[in-house]
Amino acid sequence: MAVLVTGALFFFLLLTISYVGYRYYARPGRVYEQLGGPASATMPQVDQRDEGEPGLVVSVLEQIGERIPVDPADVSGIRKDLIAAGYRTERAVAIYTGIRVVACAGLGIAAFLLRHYLTSNSVLSIVIPIAAAVAGYMGPSYVLESMIGSRQQRIRWGLPDALDLLVVSVEAGLGLDQAIQYVSKELITTHPDVSEELELVHLEIRGGQRRVDALRNLADRTGEPELRKLVAVLVQTDRFGTSIADSLRTHSDFMRTRRRQEAEERANKVGVKLVFPIFFLILPSMLVVAAGEGILQIFKQLIPMMKGFHGPGM
Repeated sequence: MAVLVTGALFFFLLLTISYVGYRYYARPGRVYEQLGGPASATMPQVDQRDEGEPGLVVSVLEQIGERIPVDPADVSGIRKDLIAAGYRTERAVAIYTGIRVVACAGLGIAAFLLRHYLTSNSVLSIVIPIAAAVAGYMGPSYVLESMIGSRQQRIRWGLPDALDLLVVSVEAGLGLDQAIQYVSKELITTHPDVSEELELVHLEIRGGQRRVDALRNLADRTGEPELRKLVAVLVQTDRFGTSIADSLRTHSDFMRTRRRQEAEERANKVGVKLVFPIFFLILPSMLVVAAGEGILQIFKQLIPMMKGFHGPGM
C-alpha cells in the first residue's frame, strides 16, 4: 500500500510540475513549432516561423543536445528521420538529442530513487535503474518511428485525391510544375502533409533544380512506398514523353483499387482477431449470466447429497 501511495504522489507531482512549467514557461505550442511543425504554403511564412524565439524548455533541450557528442553518421540518420516525420529546422537534431538525454537521466534517477519501493531484491535494484535509463534513451526513437509511420499513412491516404487534382489540372492545360503548385495550394486544408511535400517540390524546381531530381528528393524525403511509385511514374513519363494525364489517371485507379483491397483484407482478418477476445472475455461473461444460477443450484443441491451418501460397508 505504501508503494502505491508513494508512486501516486510521485506521478501527481510530476504531472503538476510538467503542467505548470509548460503552461507558464514553455509558451504552449512553441515546442511543436520549434521542432519544425507543418510547413506553410509559402516560403516567407516558413521563414517567419523559424525566426521566432524558442521557449525555455526548447532552449534548454537544444543547449543540452548541442553539448552531447554525436557521430556524424548518426546525425545524418537522425536528421533524415526527423525530416520524414515533418521536422526540418536546423535545431531539430539538437532538440531531439536533448530529449533523449533528459529522458534517459530523468527515468534513470527516478528509478534509482524508487528502487527500494519497487523491489527488495539487491540485483533488481541495480537492473531497474539501468533498464529505466535505457528505456528513456530509446523511447524517443520509438515515438519518432511512430510519428513517421503516421505521417506516411496520411500521405498515402491523400495521394489519390492529389492525383485526381493533378489529372484535372494537366488536362485543363497546366504544365506539371504549375499543376503541382496548384494542387499544393488546394490540399493545404484537407491533406496538409501532401500539400507540404508538393510545395517543397515546387520550391526546389523554382530554385533551379531539375524536375527529376526534385521528384526523387520527394521520394527520399518521405520514404513512403506509394509516393516512390508515383515518382517513378512521373520520371518515366517525363523521360519517354508519354501522356502525363493518362499515366496519373492509371496510377490513381491502381491506388484506389489497392486501397479497397487492403480494406477488404483487414475486414476479412477481423473474424480471426475476434476469436481470442470472444473466447477469453465475452464467452465467460455469457456463461456466468446464462448458466451461473443453474450451476449454483446444482452445487447447492448436489454437495449436501454427496455428503449424506455412504457407500456399502460404511
